[in-house]
Amino acid sequence: MFKNLLLAIDGSDHSIRAADKAITLALLEENASIEILYVVAGSKSKTDVLHYGDSDSASRKRQEMLQPFEDKIREAGIATKTTILHGSNGAAESIIEHANNSHYDALVIGSRGLGTVQTMVLGSVSHKVIKHVKAPVLMVK
Repeated sequence: MFKNLLLAIDGSDHSIRAADKAITLALLEENASIEILYVVAGSKSKTDVLHYGDSDSASRKRQEMLQPFEDKIREAGIATKTTILHGSNGAAESIIEHANNSHYDALVIGSRGLGTVQTMVLGSVSHKVIKHVKAPVLMVK
C-alpha cells in the first residue's frame, strides 16, 4: 500500500517525527523505499552562502543536516535516496511539483517547519502541500 514514499524535510523537529512515521509506514511493505526531499528556497540559498562563506560550505552544511535522516532510514533496512531541489518559487511549490510529477503512494511531511512565516495552526508550506498534492499526504505534528 505505501511502498513508494516521499518524505519532505527541512531539518525541524517536525521533520524528525515525520521521518519516524515514514519509516513506520515503509516497514509495513516489503521492499518499500523512501525518497527524502529537501528544498532550498532561493532566498535561503543566498542566505546560506552569505552565512557559511561560499556555496561549497553551504552544501556541506545541508548534507550534514540530511545525513541523520538518511542514516536512520538505512538503519531501518529501507532503501532511500535524497533529492535536493533549488526552488526559486518556494518550498511548497517545489514539493508539489515534484510530488505530482512522480508516482508516490504517499507524501509524509511535518506540520510545521523552520520557516519564519507560519499560519496559526499549520505551517504555510504544509498547508499548501496538503491542498495541492494529488497523492495522500500524512502530516505529522
